[in-house]
Amino acid sequence: MTDTPAIICVAITGSLPTKVDNPAVPIDISEQIESTHAAFEAGATICHAHVRTADGTPTADPDRFARLQEGLREHCPGMIVQFSTGGRSGAGKNRGGMLPLRPDMASLSVGSNNFPNRVYENPPELVDWLAEEMMTYSVLPEIEVFDLSHILQAKAMAEAGKIPARPYIQFVMGVKNAMPADREVFDFYIKTVKRLFGDIPWCAAGIGRHQAELNAWCAAAGGHLRTGLEDNIRLDKQTLAPSNAALVTRAAEICAEAGRPVATAQQAREILGLA
Repeated sequence: MTDTPAIICVAITGSLPTKVDNPAVPIDISEQIESTHAAFEAGATICHAHVRTADGTPTADPDRFARLQEGLREHCPGMIVQFSTGGRSGAGKNRGGMLPLRPDMASLSVGSNNFPNRVYENPPELVDWLAEEMMTYSVLPEIEVFDLSHILQAKAMAEAGKIPARPYIQFVMGVKNAMPADREVFDFYIKTVKRLFGDIPWCAAGIGRHQAELNAWCAAAGGHLRTGLEDNIRLDKQTLAPSNAALVTRAAEICAEAGRPVATAQQAREILGLA
């Protein structure tokens, strides 16, 4: 148990869930802002954001990211804005076309891995370019770890000055064909991060039915939590989540059960060096 405030990140939309899957998935910019505002009031202090076209297709359109960021900064004062540079929204350098907007953070996958129906390709040249763009525009990378090798690659990049010496690392567990939600692996990830980087902030995301499970593991182990409709559209097997805010509320309850206060926006910024 730890009394360190727990940051709750809400992944509001992603690239895959549709309104057919769950009507609460926010697609257009106004919906995303409204959904994030409710999640912010429920305790989320990071918004992990993808954007979609009008028909719901994933896109990396900088104009849409700009509109979303403007709305979030107006309606969720102090909330940390984190853009996705993930591969479902674009190809090559298009994946980083929004970084000149200077969001607080952006996701950075430092290696490739299998996804349910394809390979999630993150070639070294593109990873290095995305990292360089993040440094150029003072964007803090969130290192997305889908595999143990990604932690080691992050260390090599840190030693080479390509990412901060004390990065923010997130483990992603439960993606089909990638790393399952395995408690011993989770514990070894934490051990490896501490061995390589010292006492840095870290987070984990559990996909689908593993979301609440990973929230609980993180809360108990001193990490930070990610929730939201991108990763999981249900409260339980029978019940669709009515909103992103409902999933954030559940994450906050899990923090309380573990004796962890939920970080305020200012505390989250201090923990991540963004204050």
